[in-house]
Amino acid sequence: MKSITVEELEQQIEKDKAVILDIREPDNFNRGTVDGAVNVPLSDVKEYAAGIDKTSTVYVMCHTGDKSMDVVNSLTDAGFSAVNVAGGYRAWLRLKLSQTLSEDSFAKQKTADIERSIIKKFRKSIWRKFTKAIQEYELVKEGDKIAVCISGGKDSMLLAKLMQELKRHGQVPFELVFLVMNPGYNEYNWRIITDNAKLLGIPLTVFESDIFNIVADVEKSPCYLCARMRRGYLYSRAKELGCNKIALGHHFDDVIETTLMGMFYSGKVETMMPKLHSRNFEGMELIRPLYMIKENDIKAWRDYNQLHFIQCACRFTEHCSVCGGEHGSKRDEMKQLIAELRKTSDLIDMNIFRSVHNVNLNTIIGYHDNEGKYNFLDDYDEK
Repeated sequence: MKSITVEELEQQIEKDKAVILDIREPDNFNRGTVDGAVNVPLSDVKEYAAGIDKTSTVYVMCHTGDKSMDVVNSLTDAGFSAVNVAGGYRAWLRLKLSQTLSEDSFAKQKTADIERSIIKKFRKSIWRKFTKAIQEYELVKEGDKIAVCISGGKDSMLLAKLMQELKRHGQVPFELVFLVMNPGYNEYNWRIITDNAKLLGIPLTVFESDIFNIVADVEKSPCYLCARMRRGYLYSRAKELGCNKIALGHHFDDVIETTLMGMFYSGKVETMMPKLHSRNFEGMELIRPLYMIKENDIKAWRDYNQLHFIQCACRFTEHCSVCGGEHGSKRDEMKQLIAELRKTSDLIDMNIFRSVHNVNLNTIIGYHDNEGKYNFLDDYDEK
């Protein structure tokens, strides 16, 4: 089987001689790909190949360079000149980041442009919604020391930049720590996280854990267990650093998806709160500053600045979809449902969001809180 490095592929692209098939799923392809690549999901490769000129060399790319090997072998057996892109898109992403960071003046200008885009281009869709959430839910107070928890994805990276800009230009003095836990990331993913942080001008505070080794043999809901453990480790480390809050990158879409999931699959009305007191770490609080920002606006910011973040930094990324939202999960079902509802009306998602801000207790059959349970029959006759 023929193989090519991403550096060699770049040379072929410059010569305008590359026919590149990206066999990842469309949602991954849309997050970033090689210039000129054509998205042909694995299931459609045979049909697409029927229209390819067999005199052309076809370069096949997946996420890691593993699945593409089988496609290359199949195309070769069918008479095509096929070449595997070693390391896949992940290697290409590393190459592009390294090239950007190698040119110091260019990297500094890139960082400045990213910061400017938040205040200028995305002032209405991101910055104003961010500051509104900060004010409306009283997320940041004078004297706070906040650990911004960074996973390496688009949401946490944008959160880090927003909190950094708020500290620079805001009226309330507070401290920040940009906290990253390495639970056993593979080398490629870890380098992408650290290189993106350099590009964004985010100074990382790193600590390590062995969470991936612990959950490696868990068959039932390993992603759920991993997420729970990660949060506990982050709370603990943040407290050791003198922080009183941790900030997570959950956004508007996460909020309304959680609301619908509770109704459809748990039979209760509840939502993802903008802030929470920790039950296990006294004096610690969790805040969600992206609470009012829609995911499509985060993607628009990412794409406008030509940024490429990892989708999931898990060691087992090659063998699973997005942790906490894999294809076929309840959350993925909610994403698809909300996407369909948005086609009907652009007010529906906001109405879901507002519904848990505007609960009329006079029309609720029952509810419960820390004080106990209430049923409308309890005082029906009195009313």
